[in-house]
Amino acid sequence: MEFRHLRYFLAVAEAGHMTRAAERLGIQQPPLSLQIKALEKELGVPLFHRHPKGVTLSDAGRVFEREARRLVDDMEAMRTRMARVARGEQGELNVGFTSSAAAHAFTPETLRACRRAWPGIALSIREDHAAGITEAVEAGRLHCGLIRVPVSQPPSLTFEVLLREPVLVALPGDHALATRRRPTSLKLTELKDEGFVLVRQPGAPGLYANLLALCEARGFRPRVVAEVERMVSSLNLVAAGAGVAVVPASMRGLHAHAVAYLPLVDGAPLDAPLTLVYRTQDASGPAAHFLKIARDAARRAQPRTPSRTPSGTKA
Repeated sequence: MEFRHLRYFLAVAEAGHMTRAAERLGIQQPPLSLQIKALEKELGVPLFHRHPKGVTLSDAGRVFEREARRLVDDMEAMRTRMARVARGEQGELNVGFTSSAAAHAFTPETLRACRRAWPGIALSIREDHAAGITEAVEAGRLHCGLIRVPVSQPPSLTFEVLLREPVLVALPGDHALATRRRPTSLKLTELKDEGFVLVRQPGAPGLYANLLALCEARGFRPRVVAEVERMVSSLNLVAAGAGVAVVPASMRGLHAHAVAYLPLVDGAPLDAPLTLVYRTQDASGPAAHFLKIARDAARRAQPRTPSRTPSGTKA
């Protein structure tokens, strides 16, 4: 039995006449009659009662009509769903983000905007460090990701800087630099004797590499007391009094009772980008919708044109 046999049967059942059904289907009546007889032979029951004015359904035919209609409707619904998937209106979207990217209001706002605009897309989110997200996007486990600074830049991926924000020094709340009178800002050289908590990024460019270079330009090498996988972990250690850290300004609310956040007066070379990573040749369907929503949100959040960073260059 082929799917077209179901359509032939339903056309005859609706028309009550072989010739009229054949006209609706755009085929000749004799071949249609042969197809119906072959279907009845395969099922082992007569589906129609034949009479001079046409045909009527048998008891078996009425049962078969319900089943055939269900199958045809299911097939039409599947075609509709696949058309929606082809247009990117339905399907799955897997997005990853780092903990520091999630701390920026842009990230949850963009995810909410995506859910509102495309309710037919099943949105799945995952938190990881930048290297893990980059690897997952390259392997196809994620469609795209929001990170700060790329750890590696595979040639198949595009890294697009959506936003940049200033950085702040995070100090324990009871630190002398935080409790002095009117602690409005800091000079980097005031931190030369402090222990730094850094996010582990072996061989990577970006915020912390730039921080180390800026410290050396100011005449000192920072003393690193801990290296962690995520910025949130670095703030946990700062809150515990283990050292100081430099973090994006959007993270200033974390541990506000135990951490003081101060700007650097000489930290102009330092900033924290928010970078969108995706497969260059696979930005279609739900992923394309997310990219557009993210770019539109970035334009609203900051009046600047997002810059795309080709693979192999520094973000």
